[in-house]
Amino acid sequence: MRTADTARTAGTARTAGTARAVAPRRRGRYGAPAVLLAPFLTLFTAATLVPIGYAVYLSLFTEHRSGLGFGPVQTVFTGLGNYTRALGDPVFRGGFTTIAEYCLLYIPVMVGLSLTVALLLDSALARAKRFFQLALFLPHAVPGIIAALIWAYLYTPGISPVVGALGSAGVHVDLLGHPLPAVVNMAVWEWTGYNMVIFFAGLQALPREVLEAALVDGAGPLRTALSIKLPLIKASITMVCLFTLIGSLQLFTEPMILQGASSQVTTNWTPNMFAYSAAFGRNDYGLAAASSVMLALAAAALSFIVTRVTRTRSERRTEAAR
Repeated sequence: MRTADTARTAGTARTAGTARAVAPRRRGRYGAPAVLLAPFLTLFTAATLVPIGYAVYLSLFTEHRSGLGFGPVQTVFTGLGNYTRALGDPVFRGGFTTIAEYCLLYIPVMVGLSLTVALLLDSALARAKRFFQLALFLPHAVPGIIAALIWAYLYTPGISPVVGALGSAGVHVDLLGHPLPAVVNMAVWEWTGYNMVIFFAGLQALPREVLEAALVDGAGPLRTALSIKLPLIKASITMVCLFTLIGSLQLFTEPMILQGASSQVTTNWTPNMFAYSAAFGRNDYGLAAASSVMLALAAAALSFIVTRVTRTRSERRTEAAR
């Protein structure tokens, strides 16, 4: 009996010791990631989650003045009233039409140029690759406001050397007659080099044996680029298109700068400009918050749709290959 009791006691002690030894290990295993993630989570909460929550809160209220507009300001809960006002405003809806036209013109041009330049730099005939990568990336290093001011100077008749040179040659053109191509040109100049670097990095990561096998099979440079390289970097192309689409919904800086040079660019030309005008022009913070929340929801919905469609197509191709 004593032997059995002693064995039982020893077993219990070993189990307790093992539990005590495992507990610090678990704390150590989860403690290090928690410490490393804490700064990011803190900044993400303070810079993203809190502003989003505050915008949603503001979108549910509006301000009224009693006494024919001369009384004190009263904050009134309106629920979805601000969202209804924004959706019912044709100016706000027209901003999304402008964004759609902008995307249809901008995304194919920018992505096409970025892919073309990346493929040229990846080819065996390219020389001074580092120099051209740096030269093409430099426009992206210029702050957006500075770039917009430079292009506004080049577009404005009377002060632009480009317009002046064309006029001296007998070509009279108003580069801001329709502002959409002008804004697209500014964005293409700024983002082509950046996305070219992404595509070039994807091309450099391709297995060389696949390209060598295509060369042995008699595929020329153009056939290799279209049939081998582009399908293999499809994930990079999808990512660039998705991020470009989300960024296009937030179009603000370029048309805001051109507003002083072109009468065609109004204060509500894009949804972001509509929100800015509502907040700082009319002091209608509820309407501005509601339009901003709807813009964020539109970006999230587009991201989900593009990701879902791309994933479904990839799964179908994988099943077909099996």
